[in-house]
Amino acid sequence: MEHLRLALELPLGPGATGFEDVFLVHNAVPELELNQIELGTEFLGRRLQAPLLINAMSGGINEARDINESLAMLAAEYGLGMAVGSQIIGVEEDACLESFQVVRQVNPGGLVLANVSALAKVSVAMRAVEMVEADGLQVHLNVPQELAMAEGDRKFRGVLDNIHELVERLPVPVIVKEVGFGMSREVADKLISVGVKYLDIGGHGGTNFIAIENERGGLFDEEMALWGIPTAVSLIEVLSLNREVKVIATGGISSPLRAAKALGLGADLVGVAGILLKVLQGGGREKLSRWMDTYLYRLKAICLMTGARTPFELRRQPIVIVGKTAEWLRIRGIDVSSWGRRQ
Repeated sequence: MEHLRLALELPLGPGATGFEDVFLVHNAVPELELNQIELGTEFLGRRLQAPLLINAMSGGINEARDINESLAMLAAEYGLGMAVGSQIIGVEEDACLESFQVVRQVNPGGLVLANVSALAKVSVAMRAVEMVEADGLQVHLNVPQELAMAEGDRKFRGVLDNIHELVERLPVPVIVKEVGFGMSREVADKLISVGVKYLDIGGHGGTNFIAIENERGGLFDEEMALWGIPTAVSLIEVLSLNREVKVIATGGISSPLRAAKALGLGADLVGVAGILLKVLQGGGREKLSRWMDTYLYRLKAICLMTGARTPFELRRQPIVIVGKTAEWLRIRGIDVSSWGRRQ
């Protein structure tokens, strides 16, 4: 309840996502009609009507059950993917199962992702997958959050070996997910080397779990809330490896323009979370549906204004990266001068 309340009360950030330094180039003669724009894509064998994932937020309490039901209804209505929040409480307490299972009940044909810690045992991960009849499993990395929590974990050895075991033994794909502090290319390379084929970079600039834990009496301060790799930077770092991996961009992507920029940079899907919670709390399911209508219309419009018929074609259009984001990447040895028109 504290996490939900504070996620609603606190603004996104405080750090920037880096997308303020990314520009899609306007095409004044796109030679397209809006009804020609097709947002649909496929992910883990499921057809999505748009490249959007309602990302992991909550579960375990009655309030979370209602939230997950509303979000699952949104996913079913618009053909979006959805991930549930960390399921450890559902594994340990049968009374909490319904708060997670409602997602599959409401959306029986949709893309649903389970969620556990990256240190979860195979047996726990299997129960999480079975709980929601998941198409894939998110395993989350949240070291800064745990260290900020007085009651948090302090031991993080063996993560890579455990992820490797999960990848090898689970019957569904494993998506390694950061929770808001970003993923460097070095970390991505290590994860890919142990068999991971799906990454959710979870960059800095969205819901900030250090800021949330600070409000709960955590062990960090306001300056530490700036810790992390901005979402746009993290996305480019990972993609610069040019490895066979599907990448989900999450972290402060609260607008269709940011989503389009992430897709233009090369993301396969965009994860949206905190903004949906705020819209739902502020106006219920009806307002949430209206918000999604507007979001998808604007995403289509942005595709048209670049000359892209699909989100995938956005990455073939010119894109300009400037400012702190470009400087960070230059120092890291990544050339972004011709990042646009990637295949």
